[in-house]
Amino acid sequence: MTTRADRIAALLRQEFAPALLQVIDDSQRHAGHAGAAPGGQTHFTVLMVAEAFHGQTRVARSRAVHALLDREFAGGLHALTLTLRTPDEQARLQQA
Repeated sequence: MTTRADRIAALLRQEFAPALLQVIDDSQRHAGHAGAAPGGQTHFTVLMVAEAFHGQTRVARSRAVHALLDREFAGGLHALTLTLRTPDEQARLQQA
């Protein structure tokens, strides 16, 4: 059985071919909040570093991820916290 985190990661890998991808289920931190479900799998944090983001604004990156995960949102995904960077942006942060 695949989890929502597995499905999200698979879709993101297929579409963006990231150099780095972390998908973390934060649902238990949101218990009792809007959109939270007893079984979890509703709130996620995603860190993705991909060359595909080169030349895109933060808003365009976020919109691309949300559009890709439209079916997951329709199926109970409530919220994503997104950190979306190019490899150059990630390298600069690691050097600082």
